[in-house]
Amino acid sequence: MASAWAKAAGGLGAGLALGWLVRTVRRSAYSFRGKVVVITGGSRGLGLLMARELADEGAQLALLARDEAELQRAEDELDARGAEVLTVVCDIREQDEARAAIHRVIEAFGHVDVLINNAGVMQVGPLDHLTVSDFEEAIAVHTFGPLYMVLAVLPHMLERGEGRIVNIASIGGKIAFPHLLPYTTSKFALVGLSDGLRAELRRSNLRVTTVCPGLMRTGSPINVRFKGYNRREQTWFTISDSLPVVSINGRRAARRIIDACRRGAPVTYVSAMSRMAVLVDGLTPSLVARMLAAANQVLPSPHPDRADESFTGRESRSQWSPSLLTRLSDRAAIANNET
Repeated sequence: MASAWAKAAGGLGAGLALGWLVRTVRRSAYSFRGKVVVITGGSRGLGLLMARELADEGAQLALLARDEAELQRAEDELDARGAEVLTVVCDIREQDEARAAIHRVIEAFGHVDVLINNAGVMQVGPLDHLTVSDFEEAIAVHTFGPLYMVLAVLPHMLERGEGRIVNIASIGGKIAFPHLLPYTTSKFALVGLSDGLRAELRRSNLRVTTVCPGLMRTGSPINVRFKGYNRREQTWFTISDSLPVVSINGRRAARRIIDACRRGAPVTYVSAMSRMAVLVDGLTPSLVARMLAAANQVLPSPHPDRADESFTGRESRSQWSPSLLTRLSDRAAIANNET
């Protein structure tokens, strides 16, 4: 009996050692040192967190965003870390701007090794307050924006015979959560686009990684737009974003995404919670459907008077937000240029 236990323990130890060796080899197989990395939405939040990690690895960075002041603050910080940084004011919803941004990056650095499609928007509220324009904006940023960026960089990567593309989708692109319909609709489309690109581009030595994280403590709620009872919507969303069990530390999330790109992983869920949610939804979709319907029952009801008015996170603060319950998210907002 003791011998059997010893053999089992030895087998487990060998398996763990082999797993560690495989991960180590994969991590060392692709270095970001000297690589040119383009990050959309790179001026704040998750984009800035990934830029910091890549800067520390010696990558050359091109950050794209719509806000020039935010870009300048990000550039100043990364310059201080010793990074080589190019910032480009760009609205990825416009194909000409996406094409011009990639052209400028190639002019500055000579090539592009990695494209990270990270730019995002979010509207939170019940369907009664959502408009077609809310869906159009989300799809423009999360679906057409990445498509325009890929189409702009693809001829260059194909000519070089290598390249990596990372599309930051969401667990909301796998499971449709209530009060997030424009966001989840557009992220479902991005998951499909990303997975399809991966299948078609693999033969050309291009690696495409689809990222489907859950809530990440990057400080984003302050820039989310809320509808209906906006203070109530902002409260539940920001508290959820701050809970350690529900959300993941933004820096840890950024590192895991960078590591997935390094390995050329097809998909990463970033956290065990997101991975488990997708697994449960696949095994018992009817149970998940009932749970989501139940969650919708406890979320704020539609406001009788506000129609489609929209308020930022800043405009939607309440006695519960900011508070001790939202401290982690509030700290992240300050740390990651969200304020």
